[in-house]
Amino acid sequence: MTVLVPLDEALDIMLAQANPLPGEDVPIEQAYDRTLAAPVLANIASPRADSSAMDGYAVRDADLAQLPASLRVAGESFAGTAQPPALEAGEAVRIFTGAPVPDRADRVVIQENCSRDGDMVTVHEYGSGRHIRYAGHDFDEGDELLPAGTHLTARALVAAAGADLAQINLVRRPRVAILGTGDELVPPGEARHRPGTIPESLSPALAAMVGEAGGEVVQRVHLPDDIAVLEDWAREALTQADLVVITGGASVGERDYAKIIWGEELDLLFSKVAIKPGKPMWLGRRGKTLVLGLPGNPTSALVTARLFLVPLVSGMAGRKTGGALDWREGVAGTSFPANGSRETLTRAKWEGGRLVPLDSQDSSSQAMLAQADVLVRRPIDAPQAMPGDPLRYLDF
Repeated sequence: MTVLVPLDEALDIMLAQANPLPGEDVPIEQAYDRTLAAPVLANIASPRADSSAMDGYAVRDADLAQLPASLRVAGESFAGTAQPPALEAGEAVRIFTGAPVPDRADRVVIQENCSRDGDMVTVHEYGSGRHIRYAGHDFDEGDELLPAGTHLTARALVAAAGADLAQINLVRRPRVAILGTGDELVPPGEARHRPGTIPESLSPALAAMVGEAGGEVVQRVHLPDDIAVLEDWAREALTQADLVVITGGASVGERDYAKIIWGEELDLLFSKVAIKPGKPMWLGRRGKTLVLGLPGNPTSALVTARLFLVPLVSGMAGRKTGGALDWREGVAGTSFPANGSRETLTRAKWEGGRLVPLDSQDSSSQAMLAQADVLVRRPIDAPQAMPGDPLRYLDF
């Protein structure tokens, strides 16, 4: 008889496998929503030279001893152009935001405080601000702008691009194969034409969860309960994937082949977890590839995928797995039934800021999944929870 592994122990085993994959160089255009494998170091300073923060005139303080001061406009400076000649006494340079400031200029006087007449400009007043962005005031060449492990948001990409990087070293996205099993399952859209069948509803949801967690689905197939066919696809998946997810075939029926198709080389890390729903789930390793077995019932599969697949893929993608298992405290809005000998993940929704269990907790339920906001974790032998009692939950 297989011993049921406590949920926390199973999660610890899974998290020990959720290690970032090696890095790869990726064009910056493809880096969004991924994780840095190496820090971003600046290839250039920003700004590269002293530059103007405003439109106006670059001047010397010595020429502003008495106001108004009339100065000869010696030239112009635009963003993206070469450094203008150094200022001489009595000179000003017409300058625009982002343009290089000439040597010996002490400040930029904004254009609103000046009047222009041909080649002469009169400075009427100026404030305390110098309106110059000095070279390297944002960052210098060689500065670390983003540490390894940073999740690349749109804001982080600004810093990476500003560092003058065309490519970034990122944690490789986990390659995931999804193998669905069951003779009774057919692709959505076909069941109404084939008596005795049901739509295969799991793999689209699992693929979406993999993508949201930072993985890449490289294979997604539905397979019959034929051991020879399953063994062929298992071998193929091992050559393509870092993680294989197989659904169904994990119980004790005559055609439950999900574990045996991997051969004796499968290192089973745990088999069966003391939870409801989802007891038949398991995790193993075959060589360098992880294999995650999920139940075939939709609710059981999605609950266990949320607990194990999401943090596993997140960790392999270099993301923080703790965020994927962020248990929070809520309050019961209605009663929750007493619990039995396994931890229960009760599907619940928010009503008025409180948690309410869904009407159906059946492991094969599909319609109710769309209404579930959270998974409420009910400990073994927990008494009935009454309205107002604290509850522990995970976003679903």
